Amino acid sequence: MFVNKKRCVAMLLAGGQGSRLKVLTENTAKPAVPFGGKYRIIDFPLSNCVNSGIDTVGILTQYQPLELNEYIGNGQPWGLNKSHCCAQVLPPYAQSKKSEWYKGTANAIYQNLAFISRFNPEYVLILSGDHIYKMDYAAMINFHEKTGADCTIAVRDVPMEEASRFGIMNTHPDGTIYEFEEKPKVPKSTNASMGIYVFKWSILRDYLTADENDPNSDNDFGKNIIPNLLNDGRKLMAYGFEGYWKDVGTIDSLWEANMELLGKNPEFDIRGTGRNKIYARNSAMPSSYVDAKAKTVNCFIAEGSEIFGSVKNSIVSVGCYIGEGATVENSVLMPGTVIEAGAIVRHAILGENSRVCANAVVGGTFAEGEKKEISVTQKNATVPANSVLFPGEML
Repeated sequence: MFVNKKRCVAMLLAGGQGSRLKVLTENTAKPAVPFGGKYRIIDFPLSNCVNSGIDTVGILTQYQPLELNEYIGNGQPWGLNKSHCCAQVLPPYAQSKKSEWYKGTANAIYQNLAFISRFNPEYVLILSGDHIYKMDYAAMINFHEKTGADCTIAVRDVPMEEASRFGIMNTHPDGTIYEFEEKPKVPKSTNASMGIYVFKWSILRDYLTADENDPNSDNDFGKNIIPNLLNDGRKLMAYGFEGYWKDVGTIDSLWEANMELLGKNPEFDIRGTGRNKIYARNSAMPSSYVDAKAKTVNCFIAEGSEIFGSVKNSIVSVGCYIGEGATVENSVLMPGTVIEAGAIVRHAILGENSRVCANAVVGGTFAEGEKKEISVTQKNATVPANSVLFPGEML
């Protein structure tokens, strides 16, 4: 029995451990990592869904799910708590005789075929929960429908020297995909997969079922499902995307993406209204306070923060405190961070509720063109008074 037939259901893969983010994800799932002062990474694909008119989203969690589950709640901040809408958290569950973790991206969707079946959609949109971007999924779905594709894959053009890091789609001039290469040593094109797929529901269901019954499969979309579709002569189309898109799966890329929000003409403008807005779950906070003696240059200061020191080229998240005589430069302070008087923080990412005590030093400065080594503290960490956390070190 169908609950409410939908044109498209989105399935958001949000169970990754995010091991490359190291101490930032020791107790937090990667999609729940704070970003941009008052958001979390998962806010971006969720907001894209809402802004694209997709009101039914299954969110597949696995690693450290508690914080992410609490954050999503009933979907209210994204308008997904209405009678015809749905934001459903979908952890691995016990089957008839055994309980399994999600074995791969394809297996994760397979374990939730019953959820998708409730809505009997025409199309299923598969998303990752660890990318920063704004995208109109509705335009991609319309393209998929117009071309009559069995599967459409979002791609972006990357420099040839970087292409070997991605799954590459080789296409005919009309965008039809004839070959997929996973991180090829000698790429034939620069069409890199973004890990965003639109499937006909009937095709997806059949191929996931066959994949699950193959004992030799890795149960992965890139390694198994996409190659199997191509081998069977199914119609696959590449959908080009030219906007800002960042995989924030490493310390460096997370720091860079935050820095790219700053300036009069930022590389990624996080602001927006209407169909361009990013929604988030935020507690009500008072306006930030910047003391008359404080110095702030090219920074973002979120609500509930108090600034008495010097802040330059930095993201200061909600509820932070920077004491008198403290210096923060080229850094990301996650929510609740405290920088005590006289402390110095440069080129760093400080986890939620971190504390840098009086006169401590975190990170350092770098010459023009020199590789930046980002210092990092995990959630609730304390850098003792008068101590030093050197560039690139983690606490």
